[in-house]
Amino acid sequence: MMSITLRTALPEDRDAVVALILQLNVFEAELTGDRLCDHAAALAYHGELSQRVAKRNGRIVVAVEAGEVIAAMGFVVQTDAAYMVEDVRDYAVVTDLVVDARMRGRGIGQMLLTEAERLTREAGLKRLSIGALVANERAERTYREFGFEPYVTILVKSV
Repeated sequence: MMSITLRTALPEDRDAVVALILQLNVFEAELTGDRLCDHAAALAYHGELSQRVAKRNGRIVVAVEAGEVIAAMGFVVQTDAAYMVEDVRDYAVVTDLVVDARMRGRGIGQMLLTEAERLTREAGLKRLSIGALVANERAERTYREFGFEPYVTILVKSV
């Protein structure tokens, strides 16, 4: 097995990260039916994500093997509502986590989550949050195995 390294995404990683976002959109569209599955949408989301990480003391972290970007994770710091206790009012969020379909099952997602924990501690924070679609049972199982617990349920209704 080749060595996998993690680093902050560079401008030249954009196309690889966009391709991963597109993979995630296609996968999630099969679960929810509400994702755009074209390159333009993935590119636009990459722009949104880049702005979000720039504004929120975050970064896009990539996993690289043999010079190829094989996974990506968005990481930001957010501030919760004024009613939250001071200890956890500022918290870290994994905004997106996607491993190339060809590379899944090798522990790369776990590597990225471990990096998210490290970045959370490095920022002096005590809480890390991640979301998963209810229909994405594999992601939820992975996150629970990593120690995440349900905290809030978001319900939707088509009207």
